[in-house]
Amino acid sequence: MTTLTTGTPTPTPSVGTAHTRVEGRDKVTGAARYAGEIPFADLAHGWLVLSTVARGRIRSIETATVLAMPGVLGVLDHRNALRLETDYAGLMGSKPDPTCAVFQHDRVPHLGWPVALVVAETSEQAREAAEALVVHYEQEPHDVDFTGERPDAYPLDSHVPAVTEKGDLDAELAASAVVVDAEYTTPEEHHSPMEPHAATARWDGGRLDVVDSNQGATWVVGELASLFSLDPGSVRVRSEHVGGGFGSKGVRAHQVAAVMAATVLRRPVRVVLTRRQMFSLAGYRSPTAQRVRLGADADGRLRALEHRSLSLTSTVHEFIEPSAGVARVMYDADAHHTANRVVRLDVPTPTWMRAPGEAPGSFALEAALDELAEKCGIDPIELRLRNEPDKGPVSGLPFSGRHLPACLREGARRFGWADRDPRPGVRKDGRRLLGTGMAAASFHAGAMPSTATVTAHANGTFTVRIAAADIGTGARTALTLVAADALGVLPERVRVRIGDSDFGPAMIAGGSMGTRSWSWAVTAAAGELRDRLALSGDIPPEGITVRSDTTEAIGALAPAERHSFGAQFAEVAVDVDTGEVRVRRMLGIFAAGRIVNPLTARGQFVGGMIWGISMALHEEAVRDRAFGGHVGADLAGYHVATHADVPHIEADWIDDPDPGDPVGIKGIGEVGIVGAAAAVANAVWHATGVRHRSLPIRPDRVIQAGAPRA
Repeated sequence: MTTLTTGTPTPTPSVGTAHTRVEGRDKVTGAARYAGEIPFADLAHGWLVLSTVARGRIRSIETATVLAMPGVLGVLDHRNALRLETDYAGLMGSKPDPTCAVFQHDRVPHLGWPVALVVAETSEQAREAAEALVVHYEQEPHDVDFTGERPDAYPLDSHVPAVTEKGDLDAELAASAVVVDAEYTTPEEHHSPMEPHAATARWDGGRLDVVDSNQGATWVVGELASLFSLDPGSVRVRSEHVGGGFGSKGVRAHQVAAVMAATVLRRPVRVVLTRRQMFSLAGYRSPTAQRVRLGADADGRLRALEHRSLSLTSTVHEFIEPSAGVARVMYDADAHHTANRVVRLDVPTPTWMRAPGEAPGSFALEAALDELAEKCGIDPIELRLRNEPDKGPVSGLPFSGRHLPACLREGARRFGWADRDPRPGVRKDGRRLLGTGMAAASFHAGAMPSTATVTAHANGTFTVRIAAADIGTGARTALTLVAADALGVLPERVRVRIGDSDFGPAMIAGGSMGTRSWSWAVTAAAGELRDRLALSGDIPPEGITVRSDTTEAIGALAPAERHSFGAQFAEVAVDVDTGEVRVRRMLGIFAAGRIVNPLTARGQFVGGMIWGISMALHEEAVRDRAFGGHVGADLAGYHVATHADVPHIEADWIDDPDPGDPVGIKGIGEVGIVGAAAAVANAVWHATGVRHRSLPIRPDRVIQAGAPRA
């Protein structure tokens, strides 16, 4: 037995101080291995074959020639694949996307549907054989045409209700002194994380072992166990390092195909998606068509607010982008109506993408608020302050904390908003017109049950184990700081192990809930361990381990509106000859709970804001109506903001600890992108005097809109 105490609390708490990533050296030296890099003995490689038609049936597949090619081990398709279970409740109780249940029938519901998997000794052999596989189709007419006027659209509940209504909308609009009635559109957008999707599956002593790039090992275990009718305890999923996810790295076709092939061949099989395949198989953000109607008194007080949004989904699975939901949090009105509708098309299923709903929804709502401010002759910030709700506009629940006014005021001070001439099209820099704009932001701050274990070792160190996923956010480092403070030791004495389903169930990295949920579990386990050590101090050679489960504590939270908030500011320069829009500077001020690690938190905020620039000016996936697929499904055809597009960007925050959380955390992963595109669009209006209600604001659209010449 060894006697050890955790020691007195460190003079300066670790939480709230800047720390470099604990795994940073491993990542920059290449020691950190990702899912597609980890070696396995006798590893085989699978390559997915995707449909070349947008709708129809598979008539036949010519496998004989491919099976005779060098290194080819087999071809899986709907004729010989394992049968999968698809009638089960997936994440949040919804049915799983049937895209995951690969090779179960001969139907083709969209271009890029998985029709076969070729497995070979090497990746090169698998790819060559996959490209040589001949598939014959019975092609049918398809429909990929998304417009705002679809008679077959219908409301769809998701994690939020499809429709909310209070008050007489028509009466309040009629009684309003000022009315805004406008339509806004956003295009299809794609995640494209740095690390492509990859998975390796093998059977180890009767147990399925999957090394994967995902956003939640617990989630993947549940889905794979259900699909293959396995005991969840017989499935292990590991994902120590993940190179980005943004909502796309859940359970996808490549993981299921890898498990299926490993089961058939009885050897490890790896399947990695190409960048082009990710455009069909990794999910995306649906395009939206949104209508916003605002009615206000002459002083800008809202009497009526209507926000209606239409998005698309596939014919095989319902998923909705709930863009109208942001209005249910931001502003109240005597008549308040919101609706999210969806239309089924012959396209892949959309999925969660950073700030699902809020990112496109805030563009429409915050642009409409800017139009209202102009019509009322009121400063855009002052208009928002006049419409601050004292409780949830739809729910009626109290806010756990709402410091949006403080963000607006601090942002205005830092940005120099008081010096702004409100007249559009008057500031010039040579042939460029200059403008500034702003928008408000919010994102839900939730927490989900998780488990964690903390072990005290006889040598004075501690090990935390939790099935968290660090998808590039710095979660591993944040949990190290949280654990160190809870134990009362320096971070150097704490090692955090993550990304292994064997560590017990935990929340996924998503919805800005990961770090908050995991920190709660780590704090609970560390606090109990510290109490035990304070009583005895005796540590046996095998150490002392304490396990926590936050299910009861989180279930006991009082109902409330819990959100992070922010204020976005942007300055743009518009070249009236070329139509080019350049963002010169951006500022974001956020109220997002207690900031665990300022270094990585600032990176998250700035990353979201850069994505907002990309959303406003660049990103747009275009589908060809004739063949049903993308035009330029790669990073040459799908444009994103690059270094040359990123100006001086500053992100900061105000003090905003959440009293309902043991660490005071809210969540920061998503709020950085919310409102950013609207701030840029509002700045373009201020520069040119022309409203752009469709994203992205491309040069041709600026020219066609007829911006005034300097």
